Amino acid sequence: MKPLEQLVRSNILALKPYSSARDEFEGNGEVFLDANENPFETGLNRYPDPYQRTLKKKIASIKRVSLGRIFLGNGSDEAIDLLFRIFCEPQKDGIIITDPTYGMYQVSASIQDIRVTKVPMSSDFRITAQDILEKVDDTTKMIFLCTPNNPTANDLDRQAVMNILHGFEGIVVIDEAYSDFTDQPSFTGVLNECPNLVILQTFSKAWGLAGIRLGMAFASEEIIRYFNKVKPPYNLDVLVQKEALRQLDSFDEMKGKVGEIITQREWLLNQLSALTIVLKVYPSSTNFLLVRFERSKEVFTYLMENDIIVRDRSKALHCENCLRITVGTAEENRKLLRTLNAYSNKKNESKNEGTITR
Repeated sequence: MKPLEQLVRSNILALKPYSSARDEFEGNGEVFLDANENPFETGLNRYPDPYQRTLKKKIASIKRVSLGRIFLGNGSDEAIDLLFRIFCEPQKDGIIITDPTYGMYQVSASIQDIRVTKVPMSSDFRITAQDILEKVDDTTKMIFLCTPNNPTANDLDRQAVMNILHGFEGIVVIDEAYSDFTDQPSFTGVLNECPNLVILQTFSKAWGLAGIRLGMAFASEEIIRYFNKVKPPYNLDVLVQKEALRQLDSFDEMKGKVGEIITQREWLLNQLSALTIVLKVYPSSTNFLLVRFERSKEVFTYLMENDIIVRDRSKALHCENCLRITVGTAEENRKLLRTLNAYSNKKNESKNEGTITR
């Protein structure tokens, strides 16, 4: 890769970051008169640790990544936003994404006036390194890859990803939001050999903590220092850090729930595949299924009328008539199947009524 100083925006290189009171002190104190806090104890009257050291130590142990290679943010969206702020000059630089993929890469880039080049996936949602690297030009700063991919649910070819990592001189961002549901190893294992790699993960999926908005980024210590340079001083509040620490003590319970979701995913895939109204259920390495129906709009409306909410992805490339269905609990999945069967029976009755007997 290029030297990081050639990739980082010049104003970020020159930036003198804000120094909070807790940046200037680390350790145990008895009387805190440094941050203009209310001295009366409420349990929340003190500012949180700006670098979430205690939480990062526990994450480092679980993820087997050194402390200095971890950034924690307000969802993965904060890390995505900061990457643009660090590396991309508005109206000048660009990024590459696959199509289809997670929509926030495009949105975050557009907010900051960064050019986005989309590389279409094949009809079976595959990519090649050549297709990606051919789109690189002198202003391309980052390539975003989501694996397993959203909304297509499949793992990207690992060798293709490695070829992109080694063939691109800029930053490669690999979004692993669904990595707990695949049997493919995390790319955190190649951080040492790939200094241009940034990995995004989240507490929203496997950990069941979407409500606290906690995302993780793993990268070289040098890149993490730029994250910390640009982020707001207290970007994660006390309640988020405490809840994450509490949940991290339940690692075995989390793995058990992930296993149950995977079991339900396979059951749901088989059940949906047997329905006459379903044209295809795509293979999944995530906690959701991409399902192609004969008439997805009708199915979507019927499910909504029966209080079942799924995601319409029919406008995404190669996803015509496709709905994205999250794997629910066993009872939720059974209710989904009962409702789809009722819809199918209703359609069959309509067809029979329209048949003229001679």
